[in-house]
Amino acid sequence: MGAESLGEILPMVEAGKFKEGLRVQQEEYQQIHEEAGRKLNDAGYDEKGINAMQKMMTYLMIDMKLMVDSSPSHVAQMLIQGSNMGIIDAQKRIHEYESLADKDVVKLMKHLKEFEEKNVERLKAYL
Repeated sequence: MGAESLGEILPMVEAGKFKEGLRVQQEEYQQIHEEAGRKLNDAGYDEKGINAMQKMMTYLMIDMKLMVDSSPSHVAQMLIQGSNMGIIDAQKRIHEYESLADKDVVKLMKHLKEFEEKNVERLKAYL
């Protein structure tokens, strides 16, 4: 979801250090997504992806919020809220599956959680 959201946000952000940081963040999300997809395929599962309605609603909300205010401060606030939700979800999944899931899968989820925590800290500078 992070890579998808940033794909929608990036064209609305002015060029500069902030935008470049978002681009790097999007690339990391994409790498994590690709690794998760490989792990699913290796285990014999297919990736589910984000449902079309959820994507559309997310894009509409992003567009509406950024039409009102596309300043780095507002974008950072939106992304921090998303990252906080990601941190909570990752921690819940780690707790739920740590003893059941493959160690590499848990390691990837921990990596995602740590990445989200770093995103929050980095984005605070723009508030």
